[in-house]
Amino acid sequence: MIQSLADTLILSWGWRRWGAAFLLGALAALSQAPFDLFFVLWLSFPGLVWLIDATMTDDGRRTRISLRGAAAVGWWFGFGYFLAGLWWIGSAFLVEADAFAWMMPFAVLAMPAGLALFWAGAAALARYFWTEGAMRILVLAAAVSGAEWLRGHVLTGFPWNAIGYGFAANTLMMQPAALVGVYGLGFVAVLVFAAPAVLVDTGRLSQRLAFFGFVVLLFASCLGYGAWRLHEPGPQDVANVRLRIVQPDIPQAEKWVPGNAQWIFERYLDLSSAPLGPDDARLDKITHVIWPESAFPFILTQEPGALASIEALLPEGTVLITGAARAEPAADAGASGHKTDFYNSIYVITDDGTIVDAYDKVHLVPFGEYLPLRGLLTRLGLENLVRVPGGFTPGFRHRELTPPGAPEFSPLICYEAIFPGAVVDQGNRPGWLLNLTNDAWFGNTPGPHQHLRQARLRAVEEGLPLVRDANTGISAVIDSRGRIRAQLPLGTKGAFDSDLPGADAPTLYARIGDWPLAIAFLVVFATAGVVRTRRRLPF
Repeated sequence: MIQSLADTLILSWGWRRWGAAFLLGALAALSQAPFDLFFVLWLSFPGLVWLIDATMTDDGRRTRISLRGAAAVGWWFGFGYFLAGLWWIGSAFLVEADAFAWMMPFAVLAMPAGLALFWAGAAALARYFWTEGAMRILVLAAAVSGAEWLRGHVLTGFPWNAIGYGFAANTLMMQPAALVGVYGLGFVAVLVFAAPAVLVDTGRLSQRLAFFGFVVLLFASCLGYGAWRLHEPGPQDVANVRLRIVQPDIPQAEKWVPGNAQWIFERYLDLSSAPLGPDDARLDKITHVIWPESAFPFILTQEPGALASIEALLPEGTVLITGAARAEPAADAGASGHKTDFYNSIYVITDDGTIVDAYDKVHLVPFGEYLPLRGLLTRLGLENLVRVPGGFTPGFRHRELTPPGAPEFSPLICYEAIFPGAVVDQGNRPGWLLNLTNDAWFGNTPGPHQHLRQARLRAVEEGLPLVRDANTGISAVIDSRGRIRAQLPLGTKGAFDSDLPGADAPTLYARIGDWPLAIAFLVVFATAGVVRTRRRLPF
């Protein structure tokens, strides 16, 4: 059966080849949350190998590899993968359909098409160093994981649904991220899932079986390391810290409707103060109340009555940590054309209603919170989804906050939590990560589940607990091994209490980042180049 599939893909041509690549990429998207069908990659990646095998041209004199053909295969595979995995982004444009629905095709089709260019480059690079046998699997793993790293950094980066998350389909399989990070998991994923392609090669059987055995051992080692790490005793919970995470479940379409501000604010107050659980836990037993991103449909500092209500809510010694839009006079009002700068922020508020610390989001969402090339795109009719004049202004730098009565934490607003290696200040390691977000834009789609998965990987990579508060869910408390201690499902109104898990010692990935992966790339490509030269293979 595997030989028949390989022959069919290798002999495909034209639109059949591109269609096969597209379908294999779309199938690979099922490895991501909430489906977590990681085993489909054992079909997708061998199929990709065989399609690249077939990218040859014949000029009548000799047969040459076709980099253009390989790039086309990679692009169609990536387009299928990103279209099937990111279609839900279009939901954000239906929140205010009268203003933004026309932009939906741009998001649903153009974004996957652009992201697929990274896979096109990966396939072309791999094809350039392509050789027979197991070496081409190593080359493909290096090229794909390298392209994923670039995707996470180029033009501010968008590493959503990196292929490493497909490998990290459960708590056991995500543990190696503590060693190599999600991009390293991507390298391992391609090795493990593309390895069956060598079983139908024509080379020496002993060599093919040796490589396949090595990959089986690598996969088993990942599982063994995961089992060991989860079995090892974890750090103790932080003493004298009790959290209340509030999930108000406010539909995005209702948040900014004139006249809704009062009931929205009262919902936060009611959910925060209501007794929870069989122990009738009252707010005076809670040390820190947490509200999600942009909790208020108004500028908090311009509403003294709201701050007074927060003061009345909080018992002595209780602290509120909340997302909020912040405004201040624009420093360059003449040049920017608007008089006020708006920031997507986190406030720390004490029991007397005083804001004692704040963080402004640094990594803004393109087209959501700001417009790249704003002057040009505004003339074309585009505008950012968040309706503030000129969009949000980025904060000066990422920094930790220290709430009274709890360890210092690293604040992560919305998709700031998806960037590996960029969620903490390496020179000032915090005690925990706090991710405040508003996934209401995306409704009941795979988006919020994927966002949660990526936040869990940050906890594993850094060896730090992560607290996540999302407006409509999924809110969760996650320990330093990525295990969910407590959570509220998507689309649920409520609150829950939890202790704050303790922090592990810095992981290997937290200490050295992606450098081992970069060295692996150089070794793989250098070795492949030597092999090609010795075999005098045509470029």
